[in-house]
Amino acid sequence: MTEARLQETRTYPARAGFAATANVTAEAYARAASDPTLFWEQAAERLDWAEPWHTAHEWDPPAGDAVPAARWFVGGRLNVAYNCVDRHVDAGRGDRVALYFEGEPGDRVAVTYSDLQDRVSRAANALIALGIRPGDRVVIYLPVLIETVVITLACARIGAVHSLVFGGFSAEAVRFRLADTGATLLVTSDGQFRRGAATEVKSTADIAAADLPDLEHVLVLRRTGQDVPWTEGRDVWWHDVVDTASSRHEPQAFDAEHPLFIIYTSGTTGKPKGLVHTSGGYLTQASWAHWAHFDAKPDDVHWCTADLAWVTAHTYEIYGPLSNGLTQVIYEGTPDTPDRERHLEIIERYGVTVYYTAPTLIRTFMTWFGAELPTGHDLSTLRLLGTVGEAINPEAWIWFRRNFGRDELPVIDTWWQSETGAAMIAPLPGVTTLKPGSASVPLPGIDATVVDANGDEVAPGRSGTLVVRRPWPGMARTVWGDPQRYRDAYWSAYAGHGEHGGYYVAGDGATRDADGHIWILGRLDDVVNVSGHRLSTIEIESALVAHDTVGEAGTAGVADPVTGQAVVAFVTASGRAEVSTSQLRRQVATAIGPVAKPRHIVVVPDLPKTRSGKIMRRLLAQLWEAEQDRRAGRTPAPLGDTTSLQNPWAVDDIAAVLETAELRTS
Repeated sequence: MTEARLQETRTYPARAGFAATANVTAEAYARAASDPTLFWEQAAERLDWAEPWHTAHEWDPPAGDAVPAARWFVGGRLNVAYNCVDRHVDAGRGDRVALYFEGEPGDRVAVTYSDLQDRVSRAANALIALGIRPGDRVVIYLPVLIETVVITLACARIGAVHSLVFGGFSAEAVRFRLADTGATLLVTSDGQFRRGAATEVKSTADIAAADLPDLEHVLVLRRTGQDVPWTEGRDVWWHDVVDTASSRHEPQAFDAEHPLFIIYTSGTTGKPKGLVHTSGGYLTQASWAHWAHFDAKPDDVHWCTADLAWVTAHTYEIYGPLSNGLTQVIYEGTPDTPDRERHLEIIERYGVTVYYTAPTLIRTFMTWFGAELPTGHDLSTLRLLGTVGEAINPEAWIWFRRNFGRDELPVIDTWWQSETGAAMIAPLPGVTTLKPGSASVPLPGIDATVVDANGDEVAPGRSGTLVVRRPWPGMARTVWGDPQRYRDAYWSAYAGHGEHGGYYVAGDGATRDADGHIWILGRLDDVVNVSGHRLSTIEIESALVAHDTVGEAGTAGVADPVTGQAVVAFVTASGRAEVSTSQLRRQVATAIGPVAKPRHIVVVPDLPKTRSGKIMRRLLAQLWEAEQDRRAGRTPAPLGDTTSLQNPWAVDDIAAVLETAELRTS
């Protein structure tokens, strides 16, 4: 097991103001613990069901060689899109703004719930006219646009299964998802605005779509107005088939276990897995979790900064907030276009109240702005902050709270995965004492803990494997087309354990403190073994980021003839002072211990990250080893899959730095 060494003692009790008006109070923990199934039934009753369920939960555990199977709200029928759009209009809230859209070039549109109902209905009728039927798969390859939300909800409305793909992915990545799902429709655009430029996208989509036997149509949205290649008979314009369709469509109800979407893992290791989420259980947990840990209020203006193709956006930018009838901001572009204050301007312009973003962007802001944000922006409407992605470094947490949160707002750090569907470990703003860097405790209804190799809970301060011991509604049901991989990846390690016959393995190492708060230590394979000491990459990185010369840090274990492995650290400079490798090594030794000191520290322009903001530590180790091979006259091994990177140029930049670096240890 990884050794947990970094200590954090700062605490922030829940503010009295939040406690007095909180949607969820401390009693929810006891209520959920006494009858978890009843708890989730009560959560499901927040939705509108066309037919009630007759059995709340069924579970086939991974006993022997069996593939596990979970079913929630069996017999119940509902329409997901109706719950996100129509029911708010029917309740007289059609004039409420559902989406404030801001394009990167500065174009802005406000869409009310009545407008959204009209748009989704047109898109649903257009999908039906294109031959899409319930259960058909639709791959959506678009940036953050109103139309991306619309076509996603239209798929849900007619029972088609959607799979969103980041608009910056390569043709190879898109083609894999089209082929793996057997999609009959690809939705894309002529181009997209990114970093101040209009980039043509249709050609990439054409390469991805070429000669796929199941694909029948490519639906193309005009966004940039560029001339694009066209395949007659296959390609259709959005404005020809969606904008001209009828705005009247009656949604039909689907079984609670009807597939809603397939989302692919980021590909940090191996071939991406297509995780299947279903309708009733997923929407129940997505809606309840958003309402609970973000303390969602009717007058909130919610901004989740994730790309719509990331699972965070599925749950906290589409289905969660819309099911709760909130107003949201969606922004097409990058945070530094045309300048680095764009997010501050957007928060002020729309009066954002809840701002949910990734630690990687927070660390970027720290690098850009230093100790304080630029003056001239009114962020006083903010009432709650959230983070998602990798575990947030304590110093980044403190900076975020001080600068965006006036040193008083709660920071809701959420731990979850594509596989879990919604947050699993997160504080409740009216209840939980916050600890910078900790995801806090499992939400009501969730049984997550840290265990050893035998499946027993570890003692406080010891590290182990993060597991979930009881099925939950939002869990992915399978891997598309490969149920055995679902069992092997998530259930085989602890099959047969516990009263429910198996533990879900998250793939993260973690530790619990004396108060029961869980601290994520990083992926189980993202550890460094130095002279028998298994060290957490997250902890070493947090110690490095705590130094004011470091903006971000990524660490990896590389071969060492004496210690087995050595720590190599790749850091980006904050710009506040020159980076001193000797100072950084002393910083780590003081915070964690001498054994954790990086053997090598390399200053690089950027770190390779997935679209969800996770550092690709595997790539860092491979780049290091490739440079050692080059210097020794050996042929470097290929780097493997890099299709999910949000910044693929970082790989070449790091390789160039390594090629000329004089690698020092002090």
